[in-house]
Amino acid sequence: MTDLKALIKQGEGISVEFKECRRTLNRDVYKTVCGFLNRHGGDLLLGVSDAGEVTGVDPGCVGQIKKDFVTAINNPQKINPPAYLLIDEVEVEGKMILRVYVPESSQVHRCNGHIYDRNEDGDFDITDHTQLVAELYHRKQATYSENKIYPFAGLEDLRTDLIDKCRKLAGVWRDGHPWLGMDDMELIESAQLYQTDHETGKSGVTLAGILLLGKDSVILSAVPHHRTDLILRKVNLDRYDDRDLVRTNLIESYERIIAFIQKHLPDPFYLEGIERISIRDTIFREVASNILIHREYRNAFPAKLIIEYGQVRTENSNKPHGFGVLNPATFTPFPKNPVIGAFFREIHRADELGSGMRKMMRYCKSYGDADPEMIEGDVFRIVVKVPEFGMIETKNGATNQITGEVTPEVTPEVTPEVTPEVSKMLSIMTGEMTRGEIQEKLGLRDEKHFRENYQQVGVKLSLIEMTIPDKPRSSKQKYRLTDAGKRLLESMQK
Repeated sequence: MTDLKALIKQGEGISVEFKECRRTLNRDVYKTVCGFLNRHGGDLLLGVSDAGEVTGVDPGCVGQIKKDFVTAINNPQKINPPAYLLIDEVEVEGKMILRVYVPESSQVHRCNGHIYDRNEDGDFDITDHTQLVAELYHRKQATYSENKIYPFAGLEDLRTDLIDKCRKLAGVWRDGHPWLGMDDMELIESAQLYQTDHETGKSGVTLAGILLLGKDSVILSAVPHHRTDLILRKVNLDRYDDRDLVRTNLIESYERIIAFIQKHLPDPFYLEGIERISIRDTIFREVASNILIHREYRNAFPAKLIIEYGQVRTENSNKPHGFGVLNPATFTPFPKNPVIGAFFREIHRADELGSGMRKMMRYCKSYGDADPEMIEGDVFRIVVKVPEFGMIETKNGATNQITGEVTPEVTPEVTPEVTPEVSKMLSIMTGEMTRGEIQEKLGLRDEKHFRENYQQVGVKLSLIEMTIPDKPRSSKQKYRLTDAGKRLLESMQK
């Protein structure tokens, strides 16, 4: 609030613009958005007059204004390439203001077919100023390494199966997605992965395109130091207990990061309203995308994700816009690779800029009993506290590492989350048993039915555990009751 009042008092400038927008959006709002995207970004305040007077937005019109704004900036006929922006509602002097933070983009944007730049006097149409347009393209390509053009790289250097996979993913999450009607070349051009250098006239696949969709040999030729090191280090602290060295495209890199997390971290039972969600996957979806989207790929520093006892640490090279621990209350998101980020959002692998961090803050407290820590610097670091297998006693004695929501007291009955199948499995287990031994005692022949309805549910609820958790498919793998499973079994037998 204090920061916003200071911003209004400062007045309009190259990075601040006021619009009254009492009941509807001003028509020139989108020119300002375009100018901010093309220059250094800025704050657009709706509900403030040019003189800095807080006039406010009509509360009854807020919903429609936000809807119209989001629809327009995602419409390539209005803003091209489309932008992904968030609108915050803020009350100042008893009146509602809508604040839109517009980050600097790595692309050159057009509004209604015109290119706008920003100066102290407002928004300037530079479409017919050849020199200014050339300078703008040059500045964007020099600032963001993801825009580097490889003139000799073409569609044949990309994986067509991966392009088709991303096309289908985009269609799953958005009916009638434009990519569904495009061929491969049109898709990569639409996603800004194939560009033209307007200074030299050369065209080619960009570094972003190679990283996202390139064949492995092409990726390692363009970025030989590219890798993401996934490490489990709990027992052998000098080296590691498990490791995956990922040196492939960003789409499959993301999938391998998530698979490594799912392999080694518990997934507590968690209800949001009446719907069960995976807070582990929600948190680490953001962590995984952050490692890949916000990395400075010109830097040879290897990205790392390290699972340790009680926490997960990540490190990746960074082009900082500040230093120190980030405060979510005052943090202003800054896109490091906007093209890569936009592509991830299209296939639902990332959220809008800034919203992912809020999700992490929301769920990390429930998952690891602590807020995440994010440290900005030449190396960007994230620390997420995580629960451990077997750590299931909560402060009030309820068995909640795996139930997500703590029940007020422990009752002798079986909790509703425990199915009859799991209850039956717990009752026949003694000591350490193989899958086959448990299945035989239960009199089950269908392995898939046993795995999905007994074994996996028991593990997810932390009522049973693997004797070799780091190697789930080991031929020597056995299962045993956890302390929570033993207590629940005792309550069932009373």
